[in-house]
Amino acid sequence: MPKLVLSTSTGFSGKAFIVAAMSTACTAWLMHQAPTQSADVSLHASDDIPAHATRDGASATATQSAQTAASTPPAAPAYRVETAQVTHSFSEAATKLGVDAATAAQLARALAGRLDFRRDLQPGSEVRFVFRNDNAPADANAQTNMQTNAQAASQPVAATSASTAASPDDDLPLAVRISTGKTSHDLFLYRNLDGKAFYYGADGQSNAPSFTRYPLAYTRVSSAFSPNRLDPVTHRWAAHEGVDLAAPAGTPVHATARGTVTFAGWETGYGRVIKIKNFGDYSTTFAHLSRFAKSLRAGAQVRTGQVIGYVGSTGWATGPHLHYEVHVDHVPKNPLTVALPQRSGMSAEEKEHFAQQVAQFEPML
Repeated sequence: MPKLVLSTSTGFSGKAFIVAAMSTACTAWLMHQAPTQSADVSLHASDDIPAHATRDGASATATQSAQTAASTPPAAPAYRVETAQVTHSFSEAATKLGVDAATAAQLARALAGRLDFRRDLQPGSEVRFVFRNDNAPADANAQTNMQTNAQAASQPVAATSASTAASPDDDLPLAVRISTGKTSHDLFLYRNLDGKAFYYGADGQSNAPSFTRYPLAYTRVSSAFSPNRLDPVTHRWAAHEGVDLAAPAGTPVHATARGTVTFAGWETGYGRVIKIKNFGDYSTTFAHLSRFAKSLRAGAQVRTGQVIGYVGSTGWATGPHLHYEVHVDHVPKNPLTVALPQRSGMSAEEKEHFAQQVAQFEPML
């Protein structure tokens, strides 16, 4: 303790002064000797809280979290599956499930080479669709948007955010199965780099052929393809190089593939006839027409499905029907069984990513 130099004044005031001075000096000395804060000193407020209080707080937090989780409804699944029985037509069954007419027509075209919707679908046939669920979390829908986009072929599907823009075609079916009882046909949605929607089979090949099988809505096959047939008009045995498809007079006749009209006029036996050179080695003939479509003439370009004429009974015909021929490398083939060329499918890299999508949706069908 430092030495104090005090005056020798006497009396009560002098003693009071001495006591005050000693008190001030002692206080200063004690503050000087106080220890500095060390690393051993804990600054955590929890060090002063009893252990049982910490346990009670943790328990309360866990209970609150459990109650919150129990009160939160489970997330909606990303996809939903809808099924309908065919009673009258495929388009009617599809409409019941919310598929618009344009999409139903697109699906019908995608299977035009493998399935005759008017004949193969009978009451009891089943159609099943996999849709994106509108109530699913946004990030799940965004993930599916990327998987169904052709751009996924150039880079792996990465984690997406809820802000990813949805496709304008989000209501399109992601997968479709049509079951006729004996067989089933599957289609899976695919979008090209422009975002245009197409439907492919599980193998990545387009089910829509470059040729459609049937050129009109006919009622029956009145005369089959045959290498030797008794002609009902000439009463002579001769090859019947096409099929006769009976239909009411005036029924529209459609081009079964794109091509160039090489002849549109009158021929003995055929009556009014149209001949088209299609791509590759294929060519087609449409005979006994009542009239041609407006502006149809030799040299005109036609597209698949375009109306080119109307059913009649001109030439050697006993009633209204279409005589239809398909030639491959100038050799007549049975139009109802000839192998039809397929549209080009996806690249190998695109198929790899498409296969992942098929693996995801096929078990739902």
